[in-house]
Amino acid sequence: MKIVLAADHRGFHTKERLKDFLLEQGHDVLDCGSNSDKSSDYPDFAVPACLKVARNQAERAILLCGTGIGMSITANKVAGIRAALCHDELSAEISRRHNDANALCLPADLLGDELVRRMVGAWLITPFDGGRHARRIRKVTAAERHLKGRSHEAPKVPACRKRKAKGKGKGKGK
Repeated sequence: MKIVLAADHRGFHTKERLKDFLLEQGHDVLDCGSNSDKSSDYPDFAVPACLKVARNQAERAILLCGTGIGMSITANKVAGIRAALCHDELSAEISRRHNDANALCLPADLLGDELVRRMVGAWLITPFDGGRHARRIRKVTAAERHLKGRSHEAPKVPACRKRKAKGKGKGKGK
C-alpha cells in the first residue's frame, strides 16, 4: 500500500520510527515532513499529505502531532479526506470499518511506539464494512460538496428543531 506520512516537530521522531516500521512491512512510504524536531506548523505538512490521498497519489495518510488534534482539524478541511483522531486499536479499527477513514491522526505525545505500531497495523488491514455505513459516507460526501460550493443542490438533511429549557434556572444565556 502507498502511504503518505506527515508530522510537525512534536510528531517527527514517532514519524521516523513509524516510517521504518511501514517500510519493513512492505509498504511504499511518501514522507511529507517535517524533517526535524525544530518548531513547525502542522498545516504545512497535513495539507500536502492529504492532497496526495485526495488526488489518488497515495491510498492513505498517517498524520502525527503532539495531540493529533491540529492534524485532524486540518486534514478534515481537505475535500475527500475522512481523518480520524484515534487513541487505541479499537478506535483505529472502527474508523476504517464504519467511517472508511483514509487519514489516521495520532497523538505522538500520548502514545508509545508499540501501541502506535499496533494501531497502524490494525488500521491498515481493516476493510470498510459498507452497507449502512456507505450510506452515511455518501451523505458526508454530499454535504462536503455542497459546503465547498461544488454543488448547488442542497443535501437532504432533517430540519433542526429549537428546544427551550424547561423550568427556572435551566440552561445558561437566557
